[in-house]
Amino acid sequence: MKKTKQSKTDATQVQSGRRNFIKNAGLGGAAVAASSFAAPAVLSQNGPIRWRLQTYSGAPLGAHVIKPQIEAFNAAANGEMEIELYYADQLVPTSELFRSLQNGTIDAVQSDDATMASPVDVSVFGGYFPFSTRYSLDLPVLFDRYGLNEIWAEAYGEVDGVEWLSAGAWDPLHIFTKEPINSLADMEGKRVFGVPTAGKFLSRYGLVPVTVPWDDVEVALQTGELDGVAWCGFTEAYEVGWADICNYALSNNVTGAWCGSYFANSDSWAKVPDHLKQLFKSTIDQSHYYRQVWYWGGEADLRVNGEKLELTTIPAEEWDQVVKDAEEFWEEIAETSDRTRRVVDTFREYNALMEKAGIPYRYS
Repeated sequence: MKKTKQSKTDATQVQSGRRNFIKNAGLGGAAVAASSFAAPAVLSQNGPIRWRLQTYSGAPLGAHVIKPQIEAFNAAANGEMEIELYYADQLVPTSELFRSLQNGTIDAVQSDDATMASPVDVSVFGGYFPFSTRYSLDLPVLFDRYGLNEIWAEAYGEVDGVEWLSAGAWDPLHIFTKEPINSLADMEGKRVFGVPTAGKFLSRYGLVPVTVPWDDVEVALQTGELDGVAWCGFTEAYEVGWADICNYALSNNVTGAWCGSYFANSDSWAKVPDHLKQLFKSTIDQSHYYRQVWYWGGEADLRVNGEKLELTTIPAEEWDQVVKDAEEFWEEIAETSDRTRRVVDTFREYNALMEKAGIPYRYS
C-alpha cells in the first residue's frame, strides 16, 4: 500500500491557516492581536461567529478523524458560523491544549483527556485505559447507557472555562516496532511513542514511553530515537506512514478502543445560538459514526491484506498475565478518588455483563 501523504489541498489550507494565524496574532499589529486572539468567538454584526479548533492529530490522520465533521458543520451553518481547523501542535503544543482552551486562546479541542493534560481525575481514562474495552462499540455504550456521560460532565463541571461535549471511540491499541516482539521480555528497553495511561501501564514490562511532537514521530523512528509506537491500530499506522518504517505489528491489543472527546471554551460555547450548538453536536455524532466504520473496516483489512507489517504474537500464557496485571492497575486508579472508583466499577460491571452475554458480545 502506498504511503499516504498530506494532499496539496490540505497543505495549502494548513499553510493559509498558519499565515492568517501569524498575521492576526501579532505580525500584522499589536492591536489586531489584542482584539482577535484574546476573544476568538465574538459574534459580529457583520459576519459569522468564528472558532479555532485544534485536534490532537496530524493532517493525514485528521483528514479522517475531524476534517469531514468540520466541513459538514461549516456547510450546514449557512454562513452563521465558521470553524477553522488546525492540526497537532499548529497553534499550541498538544500538551498545552487544555490550558489554551481554558484561557480562550482556542475555542475548541478534539483530543483524549490524558494527552491534552486535563486537570480532572477521569483524565486517566482518556486515550487507552488497559483492557477497559474489547471492541470499539463498547465505548459509546459505556458512555450512553452505563453513566460515563454523567460522570465526565460532573468532572468537567468542576473546572472553570471548559465544556466537555462528547466522547467517542477510535482504534484499538497495538504496538508497532522495528524489531519483533514475541515475548514480554522483548519489550525491555524499547522506546515507543504513545499515550500516557497505556504507556504507564506498559512500562512495567520494560517499554519506555517517549513523548515527541506528533509530526516528529516519523523522523524519530527513522533516526532511532524511537523503536516503535504504542499509539494506534493498523489503520493509523498505514495511513500516517509509520508502517513504512516499522516492520512488525504485535497482534495482542492492549484495549479495544481509544477514548477521545470534544471540548469547547465556556465563553465561546455560551456565545453560540442553540441551533448551532445542536448542529455542532450532531456533526460530532456524525464524526463518531464515520470513525467507527473507518477504523473497524481498516483494522480487519490491513491485518489480512496489509503487506508492510509482519504480525507477531506474545503467547497466551504470557499475555494472560498482562490481563491479570491490568486488574491490579485498575484498582490502583480506583483508589485515587471516589469518581475514579465509580468509573472502574462501571468497567467491571459492563465487562462482567458482556462475558455472561457471550457470543457475539464476547467470544472468550
